[in-house]
Amino acid sequence: MSDSGIADMHRAARAARRAGKDADTSDTREALTHLDPDGKATMVDVTEKAHTARHAVAHGVLRCSRRAFRLLSEGGNPKGDVESVARLAGIMAGKRTGELIPLCHVLPAASIAVDIEPDPTLPGLRVTATASIKGRTGVEMEALTAVSVTLLTAYDMLKSVDRGMTIESVELLRKSGGRSGSWQRGPE
Repeated sequence: MSDSGIADMHRAARAARRAGKDADTSDTREALTHLDPDGKATMVDVTEKAHTARHAVAHGVLRCSRRAFRLLSEGGNPKGDVESVARLAGIMAGKRTGELIPLCHVLPAASIAVDIEPDPTLPGLRVTATASIKGRTGVEMEALTAVSVTLLTAYDMLKSVDRGMTIESVELLRKSGGRSGSWQRGPE
C-alpha cells in the first residue's frame, strides 16, 4: 500500500472514532493507531476513553540444559534464587513498561502478577504474567513486558551454567476490557 493510501486509511479511522463509530470496520480495520495521518509515530490520545476494567495474560518459555534446570530446581545456583529474583524483575518491568516502550502509556496503578512454573519436560521455565487495571488503555504490553523480563532475568541468572538457553513463544494469551472487548488466542 502506498504512503498516501496508509495516510488515507488513518484519516478514515480517526474520522470514524471522532464520529463515535466503531473504527474496526472493513475500510479502517488495518489502521495503525501509533501513526498520524502523515505516517509519523505518535502517542495515542486516550483522554476521551472511558475508564474500564482491563485485564491481560501473557506467557513465555525458557528452555535450558538439564544441568541448569537441576540448579534451578534444587538450589545451588551461583547467583541465588532464580525464581524469586526473576519474578520480582518481571513485576518491576511490567510496572515500568511505559518507560521502556516509547509509545506506551505509563500506567502506574497497574497490578502485575508473575507465575513461574519449572517444567522438567522442557527442561526449563514456563512464565505467565497477568496485568490488570481500571483505566483508559489496555495492559497487554505490561503483561508481555513482565513475561519477557522475567525470562531474561532467569537467563541472566543461569547463563554461567548454560549460555545455550532459548527464550521462546512470548505471546499474549488473552485480554479483556476497553472498546475492543475480549480476545483470546485460539488454536493455531
